[in-house]
Amino acid sequence: MTAGLTLRPLLASDQAAWRGLWLQYLDFYETTLAVDVFETAFARLISPDAREFSGLLALSNGVAVGLAHYLFHRNLWALEDTCYLMDLFVTPNLRGQGVGRALIHAVQDRAQNSGTKGLYWMTQEFNTPGRRLYDTMAQKSDFIVYDMPDRL
Repeated sequence: MTAGLTLRPLLASDQAAWRGLWLQYLDFYETTLAVDVFETAFARLISPDAREFSGLLALSNGVAVGLAHYLFHRNLWALEDTCYLMDLFVTPNLRGQGVGRALIHAVQDRAQNSGTKGLYWMTQEFNTPGRRLYDTMAQKSDFIVYDMPDRL
């Protein structure tokens, strides 16, 4: 499927296409976000600040079909920064056709080109389609994630 596939950084003009993909992604994880969170997230993704989140868009014949959000950040266990792949989404009709793999490789390339050491991500246990891909690309960590809710 990679024929006709273009991967590129998000642009300000991509907001509507990004929003459509982001809504599908959130729906997959059965969650919703407030409008101001959408606006702030997109502003962060297109910010020129190297310490801010970055975003990639996958286009198949000019149509947005996938996204990746990632962040370079400091690592106390190494001198180099590391890269966190926060979000990865491919439209359901194109899953299993190389789009997700291409997005992960594109993030990995950007990390290596910036001198960043390592790439990691998390997913939920029930994300069978994603895990099928991830199991072919990386090693599953023994770490367990704890999430402390906000105190009211």
